[in-house]
Amino acid sequence: MKSTIDAAGRIVVPKAMRQRLGLTGGRVVDIREREGPLEIEPAATPKALVKKRGGRVAVPSRKLPPLTDEIVRETIEQTRR
Repeated sequence: MKSTIDAAGRIVVPKAMRQRLGLTGGRVVDIREREGPLEIEPAATPKALVKKRGGRVAVPSRKLPPLTDEIVRETIEQTRR
């Protein structure tokens, strides 16, 4: 898929791709160069380990949307590609 870099250095990610990847306005992404190609991926959600019920649980630093069956299915399909 092709896109254009504007004069401010911004790249437009096509809507269908943003929807598939769960990218919304304001979402933080990691950008890195890998021996030439540019990689862009959603940044991991910051989290802390909290002791609960005798064990440690990863708790996100911000409220996340509920995990739905559709999100799980899409994630499984993406990992199979």
